[in-house]
Amino acid sequence: MRLLEGRAHLVRVAGLFAAGLVVFVVIRALLVPADFGVYGHYRAGALDDARKLPVVHAGQATCAECHTDIAELRAKGRHARIGCESCHGAQVRHAKAPDEAKPERPNGRTTCVNCHAANVARPAKHPQVDVAEHPGDDTACIACHVPHQPGTAPEVK
Repeated sequence: MRLLEGRAHLVRVAGLFAAGLVVFVVIRALLVPADFGVYGHYRAGALDDARKLPVVHAGQATCAECHTDIAELRAKGRHARIGCESCHGAQVRHAKAPDEAKPERPNGRTTCVNCHAANVARPAKHPQVDVAEHPGDDTACIACHVPHQPGTAPEVK
């Protein structure tokens, strides 16, 4: 005991660390699911949980089956690689019953600005607008732009 004489405070600190480690291990065992880590830093049961969720997205190929004219137009434009549901929302209900579930036309003042509002973090080549100044009023984006083929003017009817 001569070695630890006058060093009782070190024993107390070591005891606190040991107690903290035991508390950590117990809490971790109680809170972390048993299947965590089976597939890396994920919970294996999450895959089964995801499979139980209802499918809400139809997919771009499903849209192109009926909307061939739009698919052809988009294939030539800058938005060719952007999925239809990125702007139009989940459309599985519309794909299953086209006459019953009509999708709404997206509002450009809220939809287009998700990607095109001026942002210094975006590449300089990416088309960006200052939403407060462009076009200066509440004019819809589609009044001047063709969303399925940007860079072309809309047809005047």
